[in-house]
Parts: sequence; C-alpha cells; structure tokens
Amino acid sequence: MPSTERGRVVVVTGANEGIGYHLLASLLEDGYRVAGLDVDGTHLRTIQDIHPERARFLECDVTDDADVEAAVGAVLDEWGHVDVLVNNAAVFDFAPFEDQTVERTRREFEVNFFGPLRLVHAVLPHMRERGEGIVHTVSSGAGVVGHPGLSGYAATKGAIEAFVRSLRLELRHEDVAATVMQPPLTRTRSASELGYPDSLLSDPADVGRNLADEIESTDRVVYADWRTRLGLALSRRVPSLAEKGTERFVPDGR
Repeated sequence: MPSTERGRVVVVTGANEGIGYHLLASLLEDGYRVAGLDVDGTHLRTIQDIHPERARFLECDVTDDADVEAAVGAVLDEWGHVDVLVNNAAVFDFAPFEDQTVERTRREFEVNFFGPLRLVHAVLPHMRERGEGIVHTVSSGAGVVGHPGLSGYAATKGAIEAFVRSLRLELRHEDVAATVMQPPLTRTRSASELGYPDSLLSDPADVGRNLADEIESTDRVVYADWRTRLGLALSRRVPSLAEKGTERFVPDGR
C-alpha cells in the first residue's frame, strides 16, 4: 500500500543538510509526511514551502529536553502519530585524542548519544501504545572499527550500537523495531574536514535516496548499499584493513 494512502509520518533529526536533508527529500518524493528537526532551518523552510501539506520544519536542539518534547508534541498534534523516527543529528570534533577535551567529547555525546535517547523517550511510548513503529538511529563505521582523530565521535557511535542492540531485545515481542542505519563515507560538510579523496566519498543525495528506500526495514542493521555492508564485514574480520585505510591520519613516529 502506498505511503500516501497510509499517511505514514517520519521524523528526521539533523535534516537541514547532508544525508538527513536528502533522506527527507526522497521520502517526500515517495509520498510520506516528514518533519525535519534541526537547529538550522535554511533549507528545510524552502522544502516546507514547496510541500506545505507534507513537510514541516521544527526548530529543535536535540540536547534540550524541552525542545525535543515540544517538537514531537507538535508532530503528534498536527498529524496524530509518528510511524518512523530517524535519529540522524550528529557532530564530531576531529583532532588527536591528546588535543581533545572532556568538554568537547561531552558535547559529542550530548548530540550523538543523548540526543537520540531523548527522541526515543519522546516517541517510544506513543509507538508502543499504537502497537507499531520503527526507530532508526544513524551510526558510523567508526563506531564499529574506530577512526584516528575521532575518538569521541567513534565512542558515541559505539554507544549507539550497544543501545540499539539492547533496545531491540526489550522490544522483541512487540511490533516496534529499533535499528542501526549504516551509511558509507559521504561527501558532507563535516566529512570534508577528514581529507579523504573525493573518489572515496559517496554523494549524499544517493545515500539519502538509498536509506529512504529502506525506511520501512526492521532489520537490526540497515545498510545504505552493499559496499558499506561488505566493507564493514571485512573490517571486522580483518582489522588491518581498517588500520591501513586510516594510516594517513597517524604521523610516523607517534
């Protein structure tokens, strides 16, 4: 049954640019009603003007309990339900561990880990009451195999991996699913800081489209494409591959 007939509602955090924006835009193409949550609404306001009946921008800082509660409440007040949540908002601080501070890493955890927890707390009781729902949380290969210069970010994504595994176990007898979404290295504004060759980065429009195609998946891990699935599987089995791929970030002699 087409999503337009079912009136499916998706909430996407960190939706103003990058993967989140293109995921939201692709879902609109597919007929979903989508609420984009972000601290910046530059692009979301435009897309709301284009799709006034099916797109909403809600200014929301995922580190603020009141913001999250108000945003989710606004979606429920207008559309009556939330079928799918996509926790996509994330930040990272790229620097060697010795140059990191506890305050900077705490900020990464507030956005990347506690942000999704706040959203899940806001939508899960509603989903359980309705007897259906999907919670996707975007992770990263860094949370599985690590990454030099991203110790805090990788730790937040590793925590997300453990959280989702635990939540799935709690929900295993219900029709509410929790998944991890794994995108590839993507050509986003933040990723540009890492200095990877452009040839290794995926187009955010393609990644958003691929994840939109999997929006109804309840698999434990939802991969954006087969290359991401294969790459992470190989990195788990052969850790030296991940080490070799990040050699450029570790100067000789350190």
